[in-house]
Amino acid sequence: MGTVVFGRREVRRARYAVAAVFAVHGAVTGSFATRVPWIQDHASIGAGQLGLALAFPALGASLAMPLAGGVSHRLGTRNALRALIALWTLSLALPALAPSLLTLCLALFVYGATAGMADVAMNALGVEVESRLGRSIMSGLHGMWSAGALAGSAAGTLAAHLGSDARLHHALAAGFLTAAGLVVCTWVLDLRPAADEEPPPRFALPPRSALLIGTIGFCAVFAEGASLDWSAVYLRTRLESSAGLAAACTTGFALTMAVARIAGDRVVDRFGSVRTVRVSGVLAALGGLLVVLAGHPAVAMTGFALLGLGIAVVVPLCFAAAGRSGPNPGQAIAGVATITYASGLVAPGAIGGLAQATSLVVSFALVTVLACGLAALARVLRAGDRGRPKVSSQGAAVPEPRP
Repeated sequence: MGTVVFGRREVRRARYAVAAVFAVHGAVTGSFATRVPWIQDHASIGAGQLGLALAFPALGASLAMPLAGGVSHRLGTRNALRALIALWTLSLALPALAPSLLTLCLALFVYGATAGMADVAMNALGVEVESRLGRSIMSGLHGMWSAGALAGSAAGTLAAHLGSDARLHHALAAGFLTAAGLVVCTWVLDLRPAADEEPPPRFALPPRSALLIGTIGFCAVFAEGASLDWSAVYLRTRLESSAGLAAACTTGFALTMAVARIAGDRVVDRFGSVRTVRVSGVLAALGGLLVVLAGHPAVAMTGFALLGLGIAVVVPLCFAAAGRSGPNPGQAIAGVATITYASGLVAPGAIGGLAQATSLVVSFALVTVLACGLAALARVLRAGDRGRPKVSSQGAAVPEPRP
């Protein structure tokens, strides 16, 4: 993108606008997740067929993410994000309309493809705003996504409790979220390519730097997916806790991640990406160890809370590092996003398969090993610290000394 100078007030306004976009994106995910049982009944499919259909969002996202850079290049960042977030919010209405397995798979493929492209566009803009502000904001942006997902989930839970038709619920939610997304996109940064800037390739494999950064993201998202999907099962079957306490463990894990992400930017500004992720990896590994060794639900819940605290800021920092890792930040962000999406797809099945072959304790021992990988590989995020100006105690960017 060409070099454009924006005023400090305009950049700060853009920060809040991008944060609102993250919340809208998360609200779509939360709204969809709560109505999956209704969608399954409407399509008249079994558990195995539902599992097949739920693989299609990740497939669609993986194939579409590399296209997001070209859309931003042609339309400019503001118009591209406006178009992609609208497609994503409108796609929420599709799965509930599907009357069969085939149509549900097609609907979820479109749902995932639009989600992935919007994800890349908003993360790329977040990295740009972070660079212009001179301080970390990516963790807080992902915290807003988590908050949006919780809000969408709460609304969906209420709709399900009232017995509402998911077609009506999702149509209304899609309309509201589309309007909200279009409004907040008015204030995001409008970056356009320089006249002599060549467009990115239509489809390209991620650069090597993105693969290395994506490996850290893979470890974090694997632990997140395993904890979200299996923490309640772990407490219920392994530690024989009540259903309510088991559900509370999953909710507590999600809340821990959301709060840690919202508060994480100050830690990153003070200690940098590499040291933050090293300490985060140690916390996550300690949490995994407590889960594995737990003989009481309280110990396991403490372990899951530490896991959430440890992995919360890792993925946002992966996106920030990808955006500063080379000449084509959009391509690098798309590569990291693709790897993390793949991890989220693989984790639940891998944990379940390993648990069936051995036990859930062994499954979470694997999660603990991957958490150790966060600390071991943290140095590859040094690109996230390069190019981020130091910040004074008053919050102002401090110019880097010239050599």
